[in-house]
Amino acid sequence: MRIVYAGSPGIAVPALKTLADLEQAGAHQIVGILTNPDSPRGRHGKREPTELSVAASLLSEKRKAQGLPALMQLKPEKLSAEVLEQLVRLKPDLLISFAYGHIFSPQFLELFPQGGINIHPSLLPRYRGPTPIQAAILAGDKETGITIQTLAKEMDAGDILLQTRFLLSGEETTGDVSALVAHKAAALLMDLLKRPGQGLLRGQPQAHEKATFCSLIRKEDGRIDWSASAARIAARIRALTPWPLAWTLHGEQYLFILEGKPFTQGELGTETKAPAPSGTVLGIDKQGGILIQTGEGVLGVTRLQYRSKKALIWKAFLNGVRNFIGSSLG
Repeated sequence: MRIVYAGSPGIAVPALKTLADLEQAGAHQIVGILTNPDSPRGRHGKREPTELSVAASLLSEKRKAQGLPALMQLKPEKLSAEVLEQLVRLKPDLLISFAYGHIFSPQFLELFPQGGINIHPSLLPRYRGPTPIQAAILAGDKETGITIQTLAKEMDAGDILLQTRFLLSGEETTGDVSALVAHKAAALLMDLLKRPGQGLLRGQPQAHEKATFCSLIRKEDGRIDWSASAARIAARIRALTPWPLAWTLHGEQYLFILEGKPFTQGELGTETKAPAPSGTVLGIDKQGGILIQTGEGVLGVTRLQYRSKKALIWKAFLNGVRNFIGSSLG
């Protein structure tokens, strides 16, 4: 089967390696890669390729060393008529998408006789949309999972082909869950593509009435509302790590809160005056770190960072900041 693979971030890379392994075994052939255009990154804004593009380039080098043709990469801003013409020349059978970030039109999907499938990191129909991992962490879910579904006209509404679930401890960041999903998704894709050809795209319709949705996250969504509970703030910190990070203001400086854990007053091995206004830095605890009053409970912060400065463990941070205890954040 001739496959076009569409994706961009690092979460999509292990699945590409799975496809390469299947290609080596003679089961399928990768005929093209769709990924986002190179974009500015870092302090100097240098344009760099997506993580999937880098992995595809390495795969191409390996192919050339074996005397095989390089892997074609397409990096369009939009899936234009010109892109469709380029794909037609590849004579693809199946489209596989994972975190590509574009909606495929019916005209586009008609290019693939075997249709298209999408890897989605949630237990569909829960959390349709672009940020399902963050949504699961923010909601305090005890488990999440991965779904491979057929591509449909409506976003993430296709039939379920395979699904796997796993537990969450309540301490994972989005980065942690993404790394786990990347490897579990690759294994799930391997299971699917090893099916007999006729059963590949026979799935189970979703219970659409049970669908929930998540939306894009913006940089400004990282701002901490100290009137929320410590548990909710801790979940937001984890959900927004590694991007865009949870932040607050200390005076006029942006302060990123990188690690935090909720405490009740009775759990703290220190004397603090309570209640205090939300956002007040109450004091310190040997285990909990810097203690900050929230709308419900106390948040113990153990790692933090001023913008453009180095991330620090709380003790090192306090060594370099005067009068932090007793100040108000936000």
